Amino acid sequence: MAHMHYEYETYLADLKNVLDHLPVEQARRAAEILFRAYRTDHTVFLFGNGGSAALASHMAADLGKATHFPGPEWLAPVKRLKAFSVSDNTPLITAWANDTHYENVFASQMENFIQAGDVALGISGSGNSPNVLQAFELARRKGAVTIGLGGCGGGKMKALLDCPIIVPSSNMQKVEDAHLILAHMIFLDLKQRIENEARADLEASERQQSLSVS
Repeated sequence: MAHMHYEYETYLADLKNVLDHLPVEQARRAAEILFRAYRTDHTVFLFGNGGSAALASHMAADLGKATHFPGPEWLAPVKRLKAFSVSDNTPLITAWANDTHYENVFASQMENFIQAGDVALGISGSGNSPNVLQAFELARRKGAVTIGLGGCGGGKMKALLDCPIIVPSSNMQKVEDAHLILAHMIFLDLKQRIENEARADLEASERQQSLSVS
């Protein structure tokens, strides 16, 4: 009996095709939304399930820490983006799930903090995770901006998004691969915007000091 072998080459060929058609302009728009939240001192809430929960944590680390460090020393005192993942708090997640319903685990945490002008960034390969949908519904009621990383056509999530970033694939592993790449592009774009503004402010301050001395 012949044994079947998994085709690595087929996976990579399919993934390359997905990457060639990523929604790059929507990713750029997401970076603009995050930069606006940064400039206006608003908060970014990230959430997802399973692998998407891991990416929410990863993005929170990139957006909150790696936008500043490692980087040039003069960037260290510049204000940080307020970003955190509501997928990370195990006691609160289990409390809300146990005492009410699992679909409440993100929205119920966010309800304590979210305000108009904040950003809700959810990740769902299917676009149909009830707890992700409920978090977006709360965000819209509160006047927050909604960004979603999705796939499989966007699912029910797409209708709740101000900025849908939908990977053109229905293969969950390739959707998740693409989500990480998109997340890194958004983060690097935001980092550059923060550096550009900080550099401009520093140069303006140095010019002002030079004029006052002269």
